[in-house]
Amino acid sequence: MGQVAAIIGGGVIGGGWAARFALNGWAVRVFDPDPEASRKIGEVLENARRSLPGLGNVALPQEGVISFHPTVAEAVAGAAWVQESVPERLESKQKVYAEIMAHVGDETIVGSSTSGYKPSELQAGQPRAEQIVVTHPFNPVYLLPLVELVTTPINHDVLIARAKDILTTLGMFPLHLKHEIDAHVADRFLEAVWREALWLVKDGIATTEEIDNAIRYGFGLRWAQMGLFETYRIAGGEAGMRHFISQFGPALQWPWTKLMDVPELTDELIDMIAEQSDAQSGHYSIRELERIRDANLVSKIRGLYRTDWGAGAIQRKHDRVIETAAGLKRHVDELDDLSQPVLTAHRAVPLEWLDYNGHMTESRYLEAFADATDRFMLMIGCDEQYIAHGGSYFTAETHIRHIDEAHAGAIIIIRTQVLQGEGKKMHLFHEMREGTRLVATGEHFLLHVSLESRRSEPPAPHVEAALIKVAEAHAALPRPEGAGQSIGAKT
Repeated sequence: MGQVAAIIGGGVIGGGWAARFALNGWAVRVFDPDPEASRKIGEVLENARRSLPGLGNVALPQEGVISFHPTVAEAVAGAAWVQESVPERLESKQKVYAEIMAHVGDETIVGSSTSGYKPSELQAGQPRAEQIVVTHPFNPVYLLPLVELVTTPINHDVLIARAKDILTTLGMFPLHLKHEIDAHVADRFLEAVWREALWLVKDGIATTEEIDNAIRYGFGLRWAQMGLFETYRIAGGEAGMRHFISQFGPALQWPWTKLMDVPELTDELIDMIAEQSDAQSGHYSIRELERIRDANLVSKIRGLYRTDWGAGAIQRKHDRVIETAAGLKRHVDELDDLSQPVLTAHRAVPLEWLDYNGHMTESRYLEAFADATDRFMLMIGCDEQYIAHGGSYFTAETHIRHIDEAHAGAIIIIRTQVLQGEGKKMHLFHEMREGTRLVATGEHFLLHVSLESRRSEPPAPHVEAALIKVAEAHAALPRPEGAGQSIGAKT
């Protein structure tokens, strides 16, 4: 992308922003007076490198360089985006903004990670205050897509649109809140749940672990994919939301919660919570917990990716943004050179693809090659619309050769050669490489079928014409090593 982002404040959130920008190709400049800032951000970046590239099915662009600067002025000079993530003290933030605004350009977007302050409070008394918005993320910033974009009437439409566009190209979902309120939207829900949890612990009803189990084994799983209202709409059955509210609405008058009251955080209550939390999770280091969290989040989001739902839909959209830069095409007519094998995959090996030996497991090679086949089918016109009208290709035979190892985070590229393409038949040979190193090959023979009769039949003329076009261009290529081989046991 070639743009510059400045991160002012390199704590947990600032470090997450730095990783999100850098891994999406931005140069990142950091200002943080903490002498440990470089180490801390380096550790956050290492976790992000381990998890984020495997979130999608397209490799991220080349990583941007993160640099550290001694002054705010030096960090923000020439930046297209400045993200402020300093501690939550309004006076301190306003001083930082005065320095930022004295050194940024007229087009720079200045976002704040604040979880509580309203944008009007940050804008007060600042020159060119219309460039300041709230962009409140969620930890880990490099994995979770939600960012609350909170604006005021002085933020003009062009800047807001540009902010949304930049956040979207980072793989995030900008939730635009046009009316400011303390703590925005999401944290108000979290605060309500947190208050109730404190009472449950204080009153001896449940321990910290029991409360966490109630969330992660129950409604937390539903909320992750559908949120609150869509979940309750289903709970209303065929009659929908109106029935749900009429049935359960009276319960709102019952004394089920203490949301309007907060237990006093006495030393006794703090010690109780801390001791329970230590018993629950103290055998893990913070970095271990972060890695477990990241692996779980990647697995959940990738699961939602398959159904094009929730956070998975955001990741799919992000893949579409970056696949063009990676050279992946959606139709053969877009290819400049058909005389060489076609690029059909450019992706990172996700954490979930590893086996007990610490490298990519057998079934995932087939998945990667199947995805490459799907990409090629798309390129010749066998897309979702075509399949919806009853035509597709079925795989009749597959042969995979496992030549070398692939590990988590490795960028693998698959190129596809058409060995035969005419009539009902499509014979593909995939080569998977990491850099120049050959990792595996996959040979696939497919037949075009009618999804109505489930029998083979010729494809539509435009699909066959595109397939023949590639097959004829590839006919001049040498036959790849391993093509047509059966399993051979070496002695």
